[in-house]
Amino acid sequence: MSLTEEILSQLPGDVLDGLRIADSILASLRRDNTPIPNVVTENPENLDCVEFDVIICGGTLGILIASALAVGGVRVALLERGILRGREQEWNISRQELEVFRELELLTAAELTQAIVTEYNPARVKFHGGTEVWIEDVLNIGVNPIYLLETLKNRFLNMGGKLFENTPFRDIVVHPNGVIVNNQLTAKLLLDAMGNLSPISQQARQGKKPDALCLVVGTCAKGFAENNSGDLLLSFTALENQCQYFWEAFPAKDGRTTYLFTYMDADAQRLSLETLFDEYLRLLPEYQGVEINRLNFQRALFGFFPSYRQSPLQTPWNRILPVGDSSGNQSPLSFGGFGAMVRHLQRLTLGIEEALKVDQLSLESLAILQPYQPSLSVTWLFQKAMSVGVNQKIDPNQINELLSAVFLQMQQLGTPVLKPFLQDIVQFSALTKTLLKTGLSQPLLVAKIIPQVGLLSLLDWMLHYVNLCVYNGLFFMTPVIELLVNNLSIQQQYYWHRLIDKWQFGSGNDYHE
Repeated sequence: MSLTEEILSQLPGDVLDGLRIADSILASLRRDNTPIPNVVTENPENLDCVEFDVIICGGTLGILIASALAVGGVRVALLERGILRGREQEWNISRQELEVFRELELLTAAELTQAIVTEYNPARVKFHGGTEVWIEDVLNIGVNPIYLLETLKNRFLNMGGKLFENTPFRDIVVHPNGVIVNNQLTAKLLLDAMGNLSPISQQARQGKKPDALCLVVGTCAKGFAENNSGDLLLSFTALENQCQYFWEAFPAKDGRTTYLFTYMDADAQRLSLETLFDEYLRLLPEYQGVEINRLNFQRALFGFFPSYRQSPLQTPWNRILPVGDSSGNQSPLSFGGFGAMVRHLQRLTLGIEEALKVDQLSLESLAILQPYQPSLSVTWLFQKAMSVGVNQKIDPNQINELLSAVFLQMQQLGTPVLKPFLQDIVQFSALTKTLLKTGLSQPLLVAKIIPQVGLLSLLDWMLHYVNLCVYNGLFFMTPVIELLVNNLSIQQQYYWHRLIDKWQFGSGNDYHE
């Protein structure tokens, strides 16, 4: 019996079986033989009546936008395949990002305070044999998902929302004037919040293999020495198994959470989640300076996050909008989930409300709610630079050396450059300064990266980089544009408001302290 089997078999629930089920899904995705669902069909006839404005499928993160829309007076139905309840493990986020819950009147100040169960400072970024950087107030807040979701559920129900628990999504028929879900519920619009493996997203992508994967494993355990600091991005090994291993750690309400994650392509030869868990347990004692037999494991954590270059996803159907991980609206460097949903929560809520008000629910009208964002697309080159091809030969410490050099320059440029980047937000000015300083200080190291990432990837990145500059310039023109937009029809205003959102988020200028 392996150490992974020994430890996971002792945890409550079928954790080991869950890990192997996830590995089976991952293997199918890598072999490119995942069956394409056929859950969306179209019917040219109008529905006799439409009961709801919006149906949302996927309650765990769907409740965030469901409650926000319900507060705004939208008639919302929320479908959840089980009981809507948060998981035990905290969701980590930065404090200023949580303010959206108060701005949208979803939580009171007291409720927001109660939702926060852990807080730590500072956090570390460190690479094998190189730079060590410390930063405060980044992803240092641990939110209790159980309390948060229960509070939002009550808010949703009190505002007239309809919750259908133990109701898995089966199918949807799109009509000219609405949609019908599970041959039962009707609405003007469906929001797909079912995550990376959403059958609607899978059908829209027509079985396309992911362009990249992030594999994550970890645990929450007791028995570590007291430590009120965290790690955001740390490596202490060179390449192993054609992977650069990265670590994350932070205090939790019932122990300390540690993660091992790595970036890769979707080649079938890549290591499995169970093998990565073996590696995690092998290296954890060295990482945290503690013997495995001294730890009391509370729970295990694992998952994989596929990324597609064609993101955010544009569906081929009217009246269907993917949100959160279903849309792929995060960079290939981030895990998506809670943080990505919160970042876009206000933008999506206001945009959906306006789309409903002016009846702009065609696929073209909804596509501009999830537009191309160069601030996300430029990060594909970073993902390539932090991974290596399955048969590629590079210096085993090359990735560590590059990241060490880059973060040293960001540290010298200061918090305004370092802090947004660590929250998955890329801005033109900060990126340009960092690239210039790194290129001038380490020209040979930067030159080594070109054969690693490939010339085509570099040329593709340059296009997104230019667009990042253009979007940045357009965003700073929006005060003048907004004055002109007020004189347009409400339908025209909808499109101009989405353009302004597109420039703001596409340039990273949605970030503020």
